[in-house]
Amino acid sequence: MASLDLALHIRQSFAYESRATEILYGGAAGGGKSHLMRVAAIMWCALIPGLQVYIFRRLSDDLLKNHMEGPSGFPALLAEWMEAGYCKINWSRNFIEFWNGAKIHLCHCQYEKDVSKYQGAEIHVLMIDELTHFSETIYRYLRARCRIGGLIVPQGMKGQFPRVVCGSNPGGIGHNWVKATFIDLAPPQTIVPMPKEDGGMLRQYIPAKLTDNPTLAENDPDYADRLSGLGSPALVRAMLDGDWNIVAGGALDDVWTPRVVVPRFKVPHSWRVDRSFDWGSTHPFAVAWFAESDGTEAVLDDGSKWCPPRGSLVMCHEWYGASGANVGLKMAPRDVGTGIVEREASLIAGKWIASAKPGPADNQISAVSQPGTPTIADEMAAAGVRWQASDKAPGTRKIGLELLRSRLREAGKDHPENPAIYFMDHCRAAISQLPVLPRDTRNPDDVDTSAEDHMYDAIRYRVLAGKPQAMTMTMGRAI
Repeated sequence: MASLDLALHIRQSFAYESRATEILYGGAAGGGKSHLMRVAAIMWCALIPGLQVYIFRRLSDDLLKNHMEGPSGFPALLAEWMEAGYCKINWSRNFIEFWNGAKIHLCHCQYEKDVSKYQGAEIHVLMIDELTHFSETIYRYLRARCRIGGLIVPQGMKGQFPRVVCGSNPGGIGHNWVKATFIDLAPPQTIVPMPKEDGGMLRQYIPAKLTDNPTLAENDPDYADRLSGLGSPALVRAMLDGDWNIVAGGALDDVWTPRVVVPRFKVPHSWRVDRSFDWGSTHPFAVAWFAESDGTEAVLDDGSKWCPPRGSLVMCHEWYGASGANVGLKMAPRDVGTGIVEREASLIAGKWIASAKPGPADNQISAVSQPGTPTIADEMAAAGVRWQASDKAPGTRKIGLELLRSRLREAGKDHPENPAIYFMDHCRAAISQLPVLPRDTRNPDDVDTSAEDHMYDAIRYRVLAGKPQAMTMTMGRAI
């Protein structure tokens, strides 16, 4: 049989040989993600008769340009085998077939409705190139199609299939769920057995940088300089270092600094504390408690004193109702209200706050679905939780984003003079989501509403509210 040049670099070989069955490889640009997938697909097809490998990109054009063109595309890698008749490319049906019945299927899935095309597929190896371009719903559906069926796996490879191998850089509509699923799960390279409700596979994140791809560095030594010259420091960190904690070009990344996160402290009793709310059932709900500074000094755990400008907001607690990335708990409104009451009682008992007042909530909770049927706000009021109306006037989405950006910018100064906004360090949902919240590419003055923006909306309602006591409309009957 004709030989092929299918060499992998050290980091790529580590991923190929890993015993994990659900892998995310990459992070930085130029780490060799796509080449790893092509080589692994070819080698596994050669070793396992009848193996079915599915490689996905979101767009068909990207699929062809990335995997079927250039000196390391499938046609170039397989040239000698195709000439010898060991494999052939079916261009009309987008698959590569090997002499032993194994196939590499080249697939795209642009919209969530497109997953139905793969309902009956038996996927032995699922490969997704640029995972953050996909929604979590698409990923979970395709992963559920991974099964062995009647495939006979060689003895030395048993337990390694079915297998998922994904590659991605930070950013994209799926950044938050990919980060939560792979990056935040455990330290890099740790293999984590997942519960059956989360796929039941062996999950692993393998970071890769440009330095892990010597071929690119040798062939194009100026590539790193071009990445360094992207302009935005955040974008450089994301593309050159694979930094998942920031996404350049986002709605807030350029004004989010370490200074906005403060240690947890007991809120002075003279500060006003209220809460804001964004409703969700199939998607998460978000409750954010805010303390508003009145100029009284707060005492930190180390005994030092801190006094942000009067009118500054400090997010002092949160409840994010999610079972996964952008997946809600489907809790009944009255149960959510009960949970809020219980949490506030605990905060007061622990002397973290003195009391909590109603603040703005998503006006959707007062919408009447059927005459005579209690609204979401009514159900929550029955549990003892009432809300004020949020400002949904025309233009307030843009205004809210700019007000939040202004407060974050002020918090990043050495000596802020105007009202700022801060987040206590235990408010993990807000701290993890806000820095990576993308802008809407069609409306740059707003955030991308297809991203995980529920906590952001709860925060935006509060920032827009100004002085809560000035508001007159209430929800859930009178306060």
